[in-house]
Amino acid sequence: MELFGRDKPFIGMIHLPPLPGSPGDSGRLLSGIIDDALRDLATLEAGGADGTIVENIGDAPFTKQAGPETIAAMTVIAQEIMRRATHPVGVNVLRNDGLAALSIAAATGAAFVRVNVFCGVAFTDQGMIEGQARALLDLRRRLGSEAKILADVHVKHAAHLTTIEEAALDAARNLPDGLIVTGIGTGKRTPPENLHAVKQLTCLPVFVGSGVRIDNLAVYHEADGFIVGTTLKEEGKVEEPIDAERVKALAEAIETLRDEPE
Repeated sequence: MELFGRDKPFIGMIHLPPLPGSPGDSGRLLSGIIDDALRDLATLEAGGADGTIVENIGDAPFTKQAGPETIAAMTVIAQEIMRRATHPVGVNVLRNDGLAALSIAAATGAAFVRVNVFCGVAFTDQGMIEGQARALLDLRRRLGSEAKILADVHVKHAAHLTTIEEAALDAARNLPDGLIVTGIGTGKRTPPENLHAVKQLTCLPVFVGSGVRIDNLAVYHEADGFIVGTTLKEEGKVEEPIDAERVKALAEAIETLRDEPE
């Protein structure tokens, strides 16, 4: 993907802890949260990641759209990350606030956003969520933003009425810049057959968005990129800091995959 300047980019996740006002908020100062985010950014960049997504995963249970306190905190955090980052930074505001993510990206200069339910309908633990494609494209135009939109197809932690083929066709016709396929939940293996099905139906870049590990990387040789979070953490636990050795090992494995003939 041109945004990352190389084939099969490796995008690491910066998973934020509970932010101010969220159910799990412990009263921790935002400055400490920023310090941890910058530590994870430095680990990802030193280990060979090609991009980063900052995400408010610690805010569970989520609302469908983020509150103003969450948007404010994520804007401050993203701004600090942007000041240090040497590779493209993305924003994902859970559960499905693509408008907030795009606004944060426009305000901070972040390069892309992830939108979990870009179009169609998903049945989630927050209830029924409807896509935001038209509103997102309108907002991007009004803001004069160049942020790219990566859209999930059959997003994790949700049930869907359509087949993945139907969902991929619908997602592509709503004009995102790339698609993402995942497993059923955070850190869960993405079925390779789903990746293959989506790749057959679109010319857009298709990313694998969950469950990528060194021992299963080869089955995702068709992927145009990888979004990785849980497996990079110490002991493979999503709530832990990013492990430098895990980042380096996965980056080296992906580099080997790039060198293989298609």
